[in-house]
Amino acid sequence: MLHMMKRFAHMAPAAQPARPSRRSFLKMSAGAAGGLMIGLKLPVTGAGAAETGGATEAGEMFTPFVRIAPDGIVTVLNKHLDMGQGNATGLATLVADELDAAAEQVRAEFAPADAEKYKNLFFGMQGTGGSTAIANSFEQYRTAGATARAMLVAAAAERWGVPASEISVTAGTVSHPSGPSATFGELADAAARMDVPSEVTLKTPDQWVYIGKEFPRLDVPNKTVGAPGTYGMDIQRDDMLVAVLTRPLAFGGKVKSFDASEARKVKGVVDVIEVPQGIAVLATSTWPAIKAQGLLEIEWDDTAAETRSTDALFAEYRALAEEDGPVFRADGDAAAALEGAATVVEQTFEFPYLAHGMMEPMVVTIHWEGERATLWYPAQFQTVDQATAAAVLGIPPQNVTINTLYAGGSFGRRTSPDAQHIVEAASIAKAWGKAQPIKLVYTREDDTRSGYYRPMGVHKIRAGLDGEGKLVAWHHRIVTQSIMSGTMMEDFVVHDGIDETSVEGVKDASYPVANFRGELHSPKVGVPVLWWRAVGHTHTAYAMEAMIDKVAAAAGADPVAFRRSLLTTPTGDDQKDADNARKLAVLDKVAEMAGWSGPRAGARFRGVAVHKSFNSYVAEIAEVSRRDDGTFKVEKVWCAVDCGIAVNPDNVKAQMEGGIGYGLGAVLFDEITLSEGRVDQLNFDTYRSLTMEDMPEIEVSVLASEAAPTGAGEPGTPPIGPAVANAIRAATGEVPGVLPLAKSGLA
Repeated sequence: MLHMMKRFAHMAPAAQPARPSRRSFLKMSAGAAGGLMIGLKLPVTGAGAAETGGATEAGEMFTPFVRIAPDGIVTVLNKHLDMGQGNATGLATLVADELDAAAEQVRAEFAPADAEKYKNLFFGMQGTGGSTAIANSFEQYRTAGATARAMLVAAAAERWGVPASEISVTAGTVSHPSGPSATFGELADAAARMDVPSEVTLKTPDQWVYIGKEFPRLDVPNKTVGAPGTYGMDIQRDDMLVAVLTRPLAFGGKVKSFDASEARKVKGVVDVIEVPQGIAVLATSTWPAIKAQGLLEIEWDDTAAETRSTDALFAEYRALAEEDGPVFRADGDAAAALEGAATVVEQTFEFPYLAHGMMEPMVVTIHWEGERATLWYPAQFQTVDQATAAAVLGIPPQNVTINTLYAGGSFGRRTSPDAQHIVEAASIAKAWGKAQPIKLVYTREDDTRSGYYRPMGVHKIRAGLDGEGKLVAWHHRIVTQSIMSGTMMEDFVVHDGIDETSVEGVKDASYPVANFRGELHSPKVGVPVLWWRAVGHTHTAYAMEAMIDKVAAAAGADPVAFRRSLLTTPTGDDQKDADNARKLAVLDKVAEMAGWSGPRAGARFRGVAVHKSFNSYVAEIAEVSRRDDGTFKVEKVWCAVDCGIAVNPDNVKAQMEGGIGYGLGAVLFDEITLSEGRVDQLNFDTYRSLTMEDMPEIEVSVLASEAAPTGAGEPGTPPIGPAVANAIRAATGEVPGVLPLAKSGLA
């Protein structure tokens, strides 16, 4: 499986996906119901060829993306998980545009789990993450739509005895100037009998009907009426049991003994069983399972557990930040440049553990029937999950069927290298031993105290200015736990002791600094850590952009003007110069939007930040007011984004707004703390999400671009922290170095 991770998205952000040949699309029957299905023909070799369904030629197979039914409904099969970011609509938009379908006839459906047919072209496996859903599918899904259109036209030309070149397609209607017309549904069967075109021509941007304009969100109707089967918690199966699992309170702990006598007395409880991950209660419904969970008496063995507190860990991290560490970037001689600098600016930043806190808790329904298993849940890494369930149950991966459902958020939580939730569900099913569906439900408390976390960290930075206020040196030392060490991805992401996800945003920082040294300490801690929305950028962007503001102040420069001077200075590196040009564009745009005239705006204060992540460029300006108690309220945020071609600009705006709100909650309030190794927070009363009252007014501008689409789901999050911090610095003169800001009485 490891080879499939080589193209893990954010490790190769500049890479373009492997594009399918336009000759590779073929048709297949839509089954007994008739109609037309368009698939992608991919080369398959070895065992994979024998395992693929729908093979029509030796070494070839179909990957269906588009289904046109006799009633004219166009169904686009989404190979990704939609966690609320709107990729189901985005992929449907690509198909609809090339197909010239009417928006109201288009539907979206999740594709089945199949690594060969539905792999992420960046990852080399089926999975969703790294803001790649649209980026890796842009040409693939457009080609599917264009191929279907060509076959409908061919069918109409044959039926009407006219040249195909004289036929037009508009909003789901195929017509000829002489008078005849037909719907997609009327032509679907005939189209399915047409030869697949060897070549299709994709539209040029000036011909797009939906791309870059508007297309209705396809998931909204079901979500607004609470349609059954939309989310994982909705799943109900005959004779299904509900399971809740009590895990060790300290990470690395084990069950020493337990007493379930009181729990078993709860009406509805079927059994209490021990599995390697803890004690599971099985009940006929959710409430008795949760009630019984509270009656369990468990003695834990913490002899091998992590028992340090976060206070103790921060003390260790601060000490490490004073020591030399493995070098991840060395340009020039930073030590000598700092020694000779006219001014040296120094700042330390501290970042806490963060939970993902998605609205819908984790949930998996599994039905193990000996040789086969079927799962229903929001599947984010189908390939990993399929293999994991198979390994636990002792069956072949192809005997594991995954039904992907919508997710009420994820932010990275629904996929982990060890597929924690899948291991647990399969372990419970195996221990139960009966062919009975089991829905494993995480309570909010389960997920908060027994989950995975954005790692805590300490950054220490020293920057040097020459006598003219020019930035000449940057020494950046990071202390943070690796999210990749010890995982299946370590070989591809950790090099010479450097976890690339720990240093992204610093290692590739594009500001021109002749003398730059970056060092990383990756202490071993027993707390499970995981990617969190925007991964390493969530702390590196804060450290970089808050420090740049402090450096600008030391130089006596306006924060926007100082950044402009850096972004317009050639670096001698083409990639960095290109990055800086696009950063400059979003910076200028956001400054224009906010009417920037300086950090002070009447009684309010403003801060700016600009950052690149997942190949997208985002600049934000935050405006804050100061309350009588000394805390700050974020009143308004302006945001400019360049994410290449914006397939659905309104959705990109929504992603920026959501990313800003999510990041703002973390900056202002959120932290996971440990006491004797145990998580102190349990629910949203102690791990506070951003409330409506805290949400600022947000104005977003999506820059027009001809570049290929890049990420939109994550890049809105990193700049909001430093933008707010810089606004507070404008008010107080001090850079907030400790997050969350509430910890310092600032929020």
